[in-house]
Amino acid sequence: MRPLDGITVLSLEHAIAAPFATRQLADLGARVIKVERPGVGDFARNYDARVNGLASHFVWTNRSKESLSLNVKHPRAADILNSLALKADVLVQNLAPGAAARLGLSYEALHDANPRLIVCNISGYGESGPDRNRKAYDLMIQSEAGLLSITGTPEQPSKAGNSIADIAAGMYAYTNILAALIQRGQTGKGCKIDLSLFEAMVEWMGYPMYYAFDGAPPPPRSGGTHATISPYGPFAAGDGRVVMLGLQNEREWRIFCEKVLDHPALAADPRFTSNALRAENKTALRDIILSHFAALSGDEVVARLDAAGIANARMNEMRDVWSHPQLRARERWVDVQTAAGPVPALLPPGGSNAYVPRMDPVPALGEHSRAILSELGLSADEIAALVEDNAI
Repeated sequence: MRPLDGITVLSLEHAIAAPFATRQLADLGARVIKVERPGVGDFARNYDARVNGLASHFVWTNRSKESLSLNVKHPRAADILNSLALKADVLVQNLAPGAAARLGLSYEALHDANPRLIVCNISGYGESGPDRNRKAYDLMIQSEAGLLSITGTPEQPSKAGNSIADIAAGMYAYTNILAALIQRGQTGKGCKIDLSLFEAMVEWMGYPMYYAFDGAPPPPRSGGTHATISPYGPFAAGDGRVVMLGLQNEREWRIFCEKVLDHPALAADPRFTSNALRAENKTALRDIILSHFAALSGDEVVARLDAAGIANARMNEMRDVWSHPQLRARERWVDVQTAAGPVPALLPPGGSNAYVPRMDPVPALGEHSRAILSELGLSADEIAALVEDNAI
């Protein structure tokens, strides 16, 4: 048995935040019914065609779901959505502000008929406040939450390379829903969750915000290095391979000088006898380290760092991660089916010995429409009429 076997999730979702949350619920066994626009579907289906003709974002966040294509403006749509909501345990939506309420899918509209229902509303800025109706794409939230102000080089701010605000919101939606299910198990009552990308991203900004507490200067943008710790960041070896390394204390600094640089006297250099001094003189220290690494290959640098117990990492590209020996050794890859054939997928982090995660196919648009509508009691003729009307 998986933890969420028997739980049904109805989701009116698109892009990343809500689909990522509901995919993780599906990983735990929940049945996720994904409502999509006929002919178009979740617009993330068309972001690119990098996975055998399918979109990379969509393949990542939508396995193990059922796709119901439905024109929510069709006269029959309200009854269909209401019937699904009354049978659901969880309703998730990240439509435009107010759209779900206009469809009769607000917590207030559904609670009396289904008091056990958990409704999770995901928006850019939340259901109240002056910014409640602002559009909120991932880059905008990264900027509004201050992430860009501390990310990049001193000359140029940079966004995170992944949709980090969407991912943060998806994770908090997922954990809030799990908490609500536990609470419902004790009280028998559902609840409403009001979750915003902005608040999720600001939570992740806790360290730099406190670092800049009460008007103090914020952490400076420092590229791949650390604003306040040195040496910390990327260093090129003689073969051009970049190695990331980081020291956390004075013991590691002495070991680094002795065993990695083969220069124990450097530890006592008055420019570098504390982290604060090393950070102040980081340019000079970096030049010294690079001069020692110039005679070594990247693999030799890593071997020395490993032998000395100094934290390090290779600066991998995507092809390196796909073939990473650690993932292979731990058997983290499995195949999932798609309309374009099987593709590899990473097992969810945090494997349990109590159950096997659900890793079912990525659905084609509307693949489950007829079956879902039949479950609701619609006849074959009624379903055929909806097809004729382009309603599904």
